[in-house]
Amino acid sequence: MKKGILVLFACFIGMVSLAQKERVLKLNEDTKLIEVTYYHDNGVVSQTGTYTLDGKLQGQWLSFDTDGSKTVLANYDNGKKVGKWFYWTKETVKEVDYSTNVIANLKESEKSNNQDF
Repeated sequence: MKKGILVLFACFIGMVSLAQKERVLKLNEDTKLIEVTYYHDNGVVSQTGTYTLDGKLQGQWLSFDTDGSKTVLANYDNGKKVGKWFYWTKETVKEVDYSTNVIANLKESEKSNNQDF
């Protein structure tokens, strides 16, 4: 079983390496999730989140632009979009509610200076 997981993990690393040049992967022994951080070419964090051992997105993911500003907060459950997602631009915040991988509700508002989720 361990050998199969290691082979799967190695394949997963190969897939991820095509998506981003710089990354850090770590297996969390307690949660059995792969914690990952991707970086932009300038060294600023691009994304953080976790994968299941079979390569599905799991839990909260954060995305950042090249200046380090948060652009997306996303939630996954076994590879499916769930819960509230937030998308930030310079002017607006979009709040999207997902239910079973489908958009259930959408709100858009002007961004305030102290707005952080």
